[in-house]
Amino acid sequence: MKSKLILAVATALITVFAVSMAFAMGGGNARKGKFLYRKNCRSCHGSSASDMSPADKTQAEWTALFSDTGKIKCSPDWTVNEKDLNDIFTYLHDYAKDSPSPAKCS
Repeated sequence: MKSKLILAVATALITVFAVSMAFAMGGGNARKGKFLYRKNCRSCHGSSASDMSPADKTQAEWTALFSDTGKIKCSPDWTVNEKDLNDIFTYLHDYAKDSPSPAKCS
């Protein structure tokens, strides 16, 4: 029983680390991320949830937020896969308020 728990914890940590590294290293497609953000996120963020723009946070804040997506209130409702989520993160990160090209509007 104890070894199963240790294995489960180790697997969870490896998964979190791998996802965090993927987000930290970028590699996503910001253009596709903008499309996916508008398609999947704007339906709530802008009507029922708080309005949200990439320029609402710094690059470090977006990285911290996406390093543990389980802490994001709406994450259980997401229907995007990890690759699409990385594209959305890349869009938000690349157009953050402290980026070279902050978003003017979303």
